[in-house]
Amino acid sequence: METVIVLDFGGQYNQLIARRVRECNVYCEVKPYTTTLEEMKAVNPKGIIFTGGPNSVYEGTSPHYDSKILELGIPVLGICYGSQLMAYMLGGKVKSAPVSEYGHTEVMIDKHDAIFTGVSDKLVCWMSHTDYIETVPEGFSVTAHTKNCPAAAMSCPDRKLFATQFHPEVVHTQEGIRMLQNFVYKVCGCSGDWKMDSFAETAIQSLREKIDKGKVLCALSGGVDSSVAAVMLSKAIGKQLTCVFVDHGLLRKNEGDEVEAVFGPNGPYELNFIRVNAQQRYYDKLKGVVEPEEKRKIIGKEFIQVFEEEAKKIGAVDFLVQGTIYPDVIESGLGQSAVIKSHHNVGGLPEVVDFKEIIEPLRMLFKDEVRRVGLELGIPEYLVYRQPFPGPGLGIRIIGEITEEKVRIVQEADAIYREEIAKAGLDSELGQYFAALTNMRSVGVMGDFRTYDYAVALRAVNTSDFMTAEAAQLPWEVLFKVTNRIVNEVKGVNRVVYDCTGKPPGTIEFE
Repeated sequence: METVIVLDFGGQYNQLIARRVRECNVYCEVKPYTTTLEEMKAVNPKGIIFTGGPNSVYEGTSPHYDSKILELGIPVLGICYGSQLMAYMLGGKVKSAPVSEYGHTEVMIDKHDAIFTGVSDKLVCWMSHTDYIETVPEGFSVTAHTKNCPAAAMSCPDRKLFATQFHPEVVHTQEGIRMLQNFVYKVCGCSGDWKMDSFAETAIQSLREKIDKGKVLCALSGGVDSSVAAVMLSKAIGKQLTCVFVDHGLLRKNEGDEVEAVFGPNGPYELNFIRVNAQQRYYDKLKGVVEPEEKRKIIGKEFIQVFEEEAKKIGAVDFLVQGTIYPDVIESGLGQSAVIKSHHNVGGLPEVVDFKEIIEPLRMLFKDEVRRVGLELGIPEYLVYRQPFPGPGLGIRIIGEITEEKVRIVQEADAIYREEIAKAGLDSELGQYFAALTNMRSVGVMGDFRTYDYAVALRAVNTSDFMTAEAAQLPWEVLFKVTNRIVNEVKGVNRVVYDCTGKPPGTIEFE
């Protein structure tokens, strides 16, 4: 399989580069700069990309690499720190820039080499550097410059070595994707015939070889990540896989039955499926609890206890499967990134399950890539495109104490809301949408009777990364219809409100 390797020197865009290469239908992996030269040779890559990074190449503690990598005849593209490292390794001069460049910067193309084929003479690119290449190495030509950066790009086509001080992988760089396409097609000679089905095929074969005759245990939530991971393992090892699905009673309407229909004994996949109906157990533990963080901790702790109990019944297993995806890894602070928030997929379960190794087949994929793999594996679309759902479930969409009656109310209201959003064709446009139950009760009138019931809050946001979000401006006719149906069909509700708060200052979830 044709492979391009992204050699990571600590840049924040390492996975974005890999993603852009994959979008060119060329398989790409990220490897740390600690990967040895022999390990790199063993991959036999069609091309290598050096990433950016926060260091200065002339500092003694900065990450470097064996200069022999530039003598292998394998095409190399250096980006930002990677361009400076290439220059430094080959005898060029890198210094602190008199003027740093950050953000949108006008770049003038001096020479249309292979990277700049078909690219405009002048374009706006994304810069982020305090050092610059003062003198390019022998045999290199300057191919682009800016007002403050004399070598915004350089190349030595005879040796298949290219470098850009700017970031072609980010959307802010005009024609950046064309530059990357030029590298993988014109310089590396890739055919561009890799697709997600190729990834799934290769991953399944690799899992089969790795696991051999071992026993595997998977915590199945029914969400897209764990579902795709489970199906991959099922296709690789069949009945050697046991999936434990804990129904804590805080799922969306009919969700437990839907998961069982897909993965249970009557479903299309070969695996051992265990459903634990722990609804009452959770309701008892949560009785009287109103503080959001306490609810989260109880739900999380109880899940681990239930899972541990089921794991002990199964006995020793060789591998534990987790549906970890790349954003989970980054947000949890693994590698060189700062901790944003902890994720259940990158901690927790390993402490209570006896196993030899963790398997994370989706670890290097983004959410949209996971969904594409899911479709390639034949997983039903309603599972693949299921709305994001928090680990504590409806527990953090019910303000105040959780009761079985409140769960019923929010399940019914949410089902109506999701149904009408889908009917209106808005489901694919929204980042996330759901109904929550407030702790507010108000006086109402239904028929000739006075009511004193709960208010349901509807939430819908537009977001690209879930780090920030804006309240969606839903059509009034949709909100009117949803409101009318909820107050008429859901017992215990006499008022519906719409949350217009963005993130920040609010959060997407209510608690």
